[in-house]
Amino acid sequence: MTLLQIYRTLYFFIVVAFMMTLPPLTLAAAGGQGEDKILIPPPPTIAASSHILIDANSGRVLAENNADSRLPPASLTKIMAVYVAFNELSKGHLQLDENVNVSPNAWRTPGSRMFIEVNKQVTVSELLHGVIIQSGNDASVALAEHIAGDESTFAEMMNQQAARLGLTNTHFTNSMGLPNPEHYTSARDLGILTRALIKEYPEYYKWFSLKEFTYNKITQRNRNKLLWSDETVDGVKTGHTEEAGFCLVASAVRDNMRLISVAMGTKSERARTAENRTLLNYGFRFYETHHLYKGREPLKETRIWKGDEKLLQLGLADDLYVTIPRRQYKDLKAVMNFDQKIFAPVKAGDALGSVNVSLAGEVIADQKLIALSTIEKGNLFRRIYDAAILLVKK
Repeated sequence: MTLLQIYRTLYFFIVVAFMMTLPPLTLAAAGGQGEDKILIPPPPTIAASSHILIDANSGRVLAENNADSRLPPASLTKIMAVYVAFNELSKGHLQLDENVNVSPNAWRTPGSRMFIEVNKQVTVSELLHGVIIQSGNDASVALAEHIAGDESTFAEMMNQQAARLGLTNTHFTNSMGLPNPEHYTSARDLGILTRALIKEYPEYYKWFSLKEFTYNKITQRNRNKLLWSDETVDGVKTGHTEEAGFCLVASAVRDNMRLISVAMGTKSERARTAENRTLLNYGFRFYETHHLYKGREPLKETRIWKGDEKLLQLGLADDLYVTIPRRQYKDLKAVMNFDQKIFAPVKAGDALGSVNVSLAGEVIADQKLIALSTIEKGNLFRRIYDAAILLVKK
């Protein structure tokens, strides 16, 4: 290396060392419209054994009572049954036009019925409609037997999905919700499950908004009465047994904000409709949800040391939403924190920092900042070169 090359290299070290002393980037949310803040009243009192109100995108709980109590879910069980079926469809293990042979066991299942017939073939699509819209116990059992061989094995598949989703107060023994001491769930778990179903399977979720379905020349109406009284409601599922009372999981979208309400153990069909309506109206009236950042898109490009690349892009694994009281968007603050000395190798998905969103000094969202690409160790010259820069920086 010539003397001129040595001088140029030292000059580069000094410039880079100066650049690395600059403070980290701080992000701020865009300003609001300057409206006066509104007071948020406490959540309404709901005549139900258990309830919860959740924003579907941010996951923020806006109202709850006894949300972790283990209760009989009745036909709310079928939300998990169809979730398992949707999962099988997504993996290619099941086809919508696939024919299912109806067993005597499925045909004689008590309770609400789709009116399938023994040894008659019905498609997977028809069974799913029968489960979702008509709440057919016979359809649930036929679907379970087709997917898993028998209903008990299918219930284990349901429990596996419950564990994967982190449902800590849920256990299933059947596919349709008939009472069993070991068959239970909670309002919170149902909210989590419904969030996953809507997010992961939007192409199938639309069936929950259908008001009626005809099979075997018998037309049955969806038991979710909110579909008729509120055009913003597009699901989800009703349930009723003497032990469980009247239950309903509902979901609605207004102004790009989706809420999920769960009311378990109400006294009547009218009550479950009214209480869910009350929850949804409260959430939409006093809160708003904002999409701050998209997942898997660069939020920051930073220097990476001793790698085969000089720059590393950082971002979030998933979209970041926040749900806040109305008219307080201008008070949001978002700050990015990450290590100023990141060394290769780094794998895509490695957590290297965080994005914290706060409102009035309280952290309301905290997501990991991850590497968006894999960067391997650089060659010997690159590692020595970067080591020299870091030495100068000290």
